[in-house]
Order: sequence, then C-alpha cells, then structure tokens
Amino acid sequence: MTKTISPQTRSVDARSVAALHVEPLHGEALAKAADAAVRAIPPAFPLTATVAVNPFLGQSGERLEMAAARLARISGVRLALPRSHYAERIARGEITDADLLAALSAETAVRDLDPAIDLAALTAALAHEPAPVEALPTIAELCAHATGKDWPGLVADRIGVFAAGFFDEGQALWAASRRGGLYTAWRAFASHDLTPEIIGLSGFGAHVAATPEAPVDAIARAAMTLGLGADPGTYFHQLLLGLGGTAQFARQLQFTADVGGGSDTTALELLAIRLVFEEALFLKHQPLVGSDWQRVRTSHTAPLAPDAEMIIDAVLQAAAERATQRVLGETLATPAPRPALPQGTSERPMVQAAFCIDVRSEVFRRALESLDPAIRTLGFAGFFGLGAQHRGFASDCAEHRLPVLLKPSVFSCSAVDGPEDKSAEADRQARFGARAIRAWGRFKLAAVSSFAFVEAMGPVYAGKLLRDGFGFSAHGSKDPARPRLAPQPDVSARVAMARSVLKAMSLTTGFARYVLIAGHGASVTNNPFASALQCGACGGHAGDVNARLLTGLLNDPAVRAALRQEGPQIPADTVFIPALHDTTTDEVTLFDADLTTPIDAADRKRLRRWLAEAGCLARAERALRLHGARAESLAARSRDWSQVRPELGLAGCRAFIAAPRARTVGRSLSGQAFLHDYDWRSDTGFKTLELILTAPVVVASWISLQYFGSAIAPALFGAGNKLLHNVVGGIGVAEGNGGNLRAGLPWQSVHDGETFIHEPLRLTVVVEAPTEAITDILARHPAVRALFDNGWLSLVTLDDEGRMASRYRGNLAWSGGRENAAKSSAAA
Repeated sequence: MTKTISPQTRSVDARSVAALHVEPLHGEALAKAADAAVRAIPPAFPLTATVAVNPFLGQSGERLEMAAARLARISGVRLALPRSHYAERIARGEITDADLLAALSAETAVRDLDPAIDLAALTAALAHEPAPVEALPTIAELCAHATGKDWPGLVADRIGVFAAGFFDEGQALWAASRRGGLYTAWRAFASHDLTPEIIGLSGFGAHVAATPEAPVDAIARAAMTLGLGADPGTYFHQLLLGLGGTAQFARQLQFTADVGGGSDTTALELLAIRLVFEEALFLKHQPLVGSDWQRVRTSHTAPLAPDAEMIIDAVLQAAAERATQRVLGETLATPAPRPALPQGTSERPMVQAAFCIDVRSEVFRRALESLDPAIRTLGFAGFFGLGAQHRGFASDCAEHRLPVLLKPSVFSCSAVDGPEDKSAEADRQARFGARAIRAWGRFKLAAVSSFAFVEAMGPVYAGKLLRDGFGFSAHGSKDPARPRLAPQPDVSARVAMARSVLKAMSLTTGFARYVLIAGHGASVTNNPFASALQCGACGGHAGDVNARLLTGLLNDPAVRAALRQEGPQIPADTVFIPALHDTTTDEVTLFDADLTTPIDAADRKRLRRWLAEAGCLARAERALRLHGARAESLAARSRDWSQVRPELGLAGCRAFIAAPRARTVGRSLSGQAFLHDYDWRSDTGFKTLELILTAPVVVASWISLQYFGSAIAPALFGAGNKLLHNVVGGIGVAEGNGGNLRAGLPWQSVHDGETFIHEPLRLTVVVEAPTEAITDILARHPAVRALFDNGWLSLVTLDDEGRMASRYRGNLAWSGGRENAAKSSAAA
C-alpha cells in the first residue's frame, strides 16, 4: 500500500518517504526519462584537454525554434540575438529582401509556416524586442519565493562544493573518496553536512541517510514524492541543465565511456542528488508550494511548441546565414588565377605545406602561397589520420591526440635519441624531476606550510612576478624528444596507414621536393582555456606529435620502398618535414632534427625565409581583428599573463569547404572557413567523402555551434567573464568564489567589449561532389543527416566551375542552388 505525505509536514519526514512504493513499470519509464534527460545535456571536457562541444548535441533531432521553445521553458533563455542586430545588418545592406524571402521559403518548405509571417511581418518585427521569456520554476525556486531564503543558491553551493572535491584532477591536496561512485560518496558527505540544517532545512541529514542506496531508486522515490507519475516531461532536463558545467562534466564521463564501448552512470547519479534536494524542500514547504507545484508539473508535460516570436527569430537567423552564403558564393565564383611560374621553371612545386583545416590556418596558407608560385598548400584534419594515444617524454599519463569522437588506433611515446638504456635513464631522471616539482608545488599550497612559505620565500619570486607582469617570460620549450609508434606496427600495417592518409589528403600525385606536415598549437600564458586554443582534432593538444609521427612514417625507407611497388608513387627525392604552426604568434617551428635525410642548406634557408615572411603577413592581417593589437605585439600578447584575449581562436568560423585547393586559392576567406582538400574524381567509392562528412564536418559543427551558443546564449552556454574565473579541480571554472561550474567559451572569446568578434551563424558546408554520393552517405549516417535535416548545418555543392550548384533542403532532397542564386542576385 502506498503511503502519502501529510500536507501539514513542516520538516523532512524521512520515515514517511522511505515507505513509498514505486510500481515497476513506473520505475522503468522514469529510468528511460532520466537517461533521456542525461543525454540532452552536452558534455564538457576538463581544462587539460578542452575541446569544443556542440551545446545543442541533445537537441540535434529538432529544429532551432523547437530547441528555443524547450530552453525557454526550462532555463528562461531566449535563443536569439536582439532584433536590433538584424535591423542594423539590413540597414547596411548586408541582409537583403531576397535573403529574407529565401529564408521564409526554406522554413515554409520544412513545415507549415503561419501565412501571417511574411516579409512585412518580419520587417515589422524588427521594430521591437520580444518580451523576456520566463522559465518554469523548480521546487527550490518556489520555496525561495515562498520563504525568502535562497534555496537555489544553497543547492548550487552544496552540490558544487561536493562535486569540486569528487571530480578533482589533482588541484586539491586531499581528494574526496570516490568509492562507490558519485551518489554513494555524496550520501556519505551530505548526511553529515550541517550547512543545509543551519540554513533552515531541518532533518536534511537524516533524510539523505534514509534515501535508497541505488540512484535509480532514489530518482523513482523522489518522482513519487513529487507526484510526477511516470512522465516528468522536461523537468529532469531542467534540473540537470541548471547544474551547469558540473552536469556537463558528468555527461562527458558517460560520453567518453560510450565512445570506448563502456558505460558510466555519473550524470544519472547527479540527477538523483539534485532530486533529493527537491524532495527534501518539497516535504519541508509543501503547504506553501504544493498548489503552485501542481501547475508547474502540468506545464512540464505539456507539448512543446515555438511561439510566433521564436519562429520569427529562426527566420531572421536563417536570413543572416543566407546572406553570408551569398557572399561566400560570390567569392568562390570570382576568378582568382594563380601567378604563373617564371619561364623555364619546372611545374613541380618546391614545397607543399599541409596544414590543419582550422580556420586560423586559412590566413597563413594564403599568405604563404602569395610569396612564390612554387608553393602549394593542403588542408587536412590536424591529427593527420593518426589517432594516437601518446605518452610524452617524462610523462606519467597518456594523452588522446585525436578527435573525441574516435578511439585511438595507434599508440606512441616520446623518447630521447640514442641507445635504449640511455633513453630509459633520461626518461627516468626527468620523471623524478617532474615529481619533485609537483611535490614542491603541493608543499607551497599545503595548509600547514602555505603561509610560512609565502613569508619566507615570497621575495624570491619578485623577479618572476615582474617578468610575467611585463610579458618578458619565455614560453616552455617544445618536447625535444621525437615521438615514435610503440609498439611499432609491421611494414604492411605501416604501408596501409601511409597509403590511407595520403589518399584521404588527396595527395597521391604531384609530390613536391619538400612536403611540410604542419600541426598547430597556441602559446599562451596564465590561461585556464589554453587547451581550447590548441588543435581540436588532436583532443585539445598541439598537433606536433601527430605531424612528427606521420612524417616519420612517410620518410620510412621500408614504407617508401613498398609504396613504389604498390602506389602512390612518391619521388625518391621527396622529403616530408614535420612542423608546428603557432596560431598565436604565427611562427612555424621545423622539427628537421627528426630527419635522417638532410635538407639542402640553401633550400632550408629559403623555406625558413618563406615561413617567416608568411608569418609577418598573417600577423598583420590578424592584428586588424584583435581590438587594440599591433602585428609586432602579437608575440608579446601570448606571453602576457594578464591578457584575456591572446588570439581570436576560431571566432568568425562560418563555412567548411571540401574541394580542390584550386577552388579557394587566391581568394580571401578572412580566416572564417575550414578548408579540407578533396578531389571526388580520385575518390573511389567515395570513402574519403564519407570520412569527411562523418568526422571533420561533425567536429567543425561542434566548434561552430559552441561559438554560436556562447554568443547567442552566454548565460546558459558561455563560461562568463575571464576576469572573475577561478579554476575548480582542474576540470572547469567558477565565475566568482563558488556556485556552478561554467562551460563553453568565455565572453572575451566572442566579444571584444564593443561588438561581437564572432557573429553567431550556423556552419555552411560546401562540398564539390555529386549530390547522389552525398545523399547516399547521409542515408547511411542518420546522426549526421539529422544535423542537416534540422538546420544545424547548411549543405551546398559546387559545380566544376566552382559555383554553388545545389542546396540540400532536407529529407534527402536537393534544390537547384544556381537558379536560386541567380534569382536572389536579381532580386537584390
């Protein structure tokens, strides 16, 4: 028999709640609802290896306006820029009536648009801002309103304090116990935590002690207490979303486990913890909030539907993206022939430089190609097809230098050159030194020694403080040890790896004398988000390891001999050179010491001069976008420990282009496009195209949508103000001295204090390939197809002349893009 709770209860009645009975079918339905709520939360990776994440990952199966309705209900966030932003762009002629009409037409094609929403209605809507949206209140918020006490603040503080210790990755001196998992550890913590009772939640410790030992049972019991039945609607999602970066970090543990073929319940356990707080507050204040909660509960289960304002916002957003696509199409269609080689010069290029597809590489590639017709550049994902799990020299942990969507396929380590015993001894001594440094750091922070340390040793650090404060400190040197595959695959496996990578790079013929494989990284100081500026395709690390591994593979005599027999044919004099492009300073480091084949001294000098000159050109262009920066000051900005904006990262990204370099060479894309070399004519079976659409495009979409979310909804998906950040456990930052972790990008990454440095636009994917091949790939990859079908990405194709030819309009259907573009231009 089910026991009910008296409406007169004024304290947490643990015994009454413990007697509640949960029907098995209800428990199963609630478990599914809880899992769905967990998967609606985007993952957030730790600061040591931050990678961009699509904050709408859990909403990829619905369109923007539906996601807007959902987030308005549970967070009170309006998922749109102010209308004044679009009005200003229209006034400047950047968005035309043709763009607005095209957006309206596209929206009408995918659903029945209200006939009242036409061009006149859009124009009228620009004159006013919609009313603010209000989230449904949680029980904690209802109780706060009824009692005047900050119960939401208490919940955020106590969960935040516990989670900081539980998830800590080495910052804390005394790590919290992780035995039994998150929920078990929290029960032990919360049953003795007096803070809630001091604030006024009497009996909370006993209530926690009486909760079921299994988190799924605790969820089911709380749902019964709150009268949710078997359908919580959007309520579970709201509770997790309200925990900010803490829930997202927990979701990341599950996401990572899923990729590795395992499982993890940490995020589910966090939901159970949050529900226990709701349950306790409801039991304490049920007479005050019971009737209000009934109305809120009903609203959570009501069907979601965007209102007219949300639909107008979605159309305006689509119009802004159409305008950007129109300009991109004009840029690609404009002839931009390469300078002719001097008479008598061989057509074979002297240098081919392969860079990451990262938008920051576009500026440097264009600058480098402008210096000499003998230079060619390529674009490929910066892990260069080698998904490596790497252990660096003197390191105790392995790093995943590959996209987070993939599992490692090779294993590598760094070791000094020389005899094996000498290398092992050098590694051992370096490890001892690193551990001594860590022990010294922990001593400085320890409770029994920190004040004495500052008193006695503080003056010694005066010089360092001055150097850092004035930006005179030097960056740490790159790892001098050469990475190696360990264990070394046999020759046939190495040949297969080399052939696969070269084919994916569309580099199977026309090899230059020197082929530069340039990963990228970023030199910054005193920046918790430093890893976010590194290579996302390398898991938030620099791309030097992958570049050096690939060049070692391609320079391997045994591999080259086999390729001469089986193809592709690499000339005997071609040398692959590893390099690292620093996107903060635009300096390029050559790891030519890795090479066993010496480079001609004159050629080395010329190559270094070209790279230096390209760096000067790239810095001059980038400085124009960095507020208050000069080209000559960019290196100093990277060393300045007070600099909140050492570089722009991927701000401004808006397009992904997979086509031969001939389609983009000589055309300025202003560091706003991911450039992936691809020639469909040499892609037998379209396997490379499938790889591009399912891996690099998805990673680029995560980057684009992270910037989109951080700019359009900074309170929900942004990391806040860098000036207020405190690092918590190495896993994230808090804005101030407590509360929820913040996830996403800091405001300084999308705004310069006066205007946006990143206009929130969803990514446009441009591919030169037959539509039939693309359709076939999308049909076999529903998760990727959903991104395009629901408008989170746009997809257009190029014809043989580099003009936009077809536009994907969802449901595996296409429309003639060239005809539409002609109509758009005529209307404009």
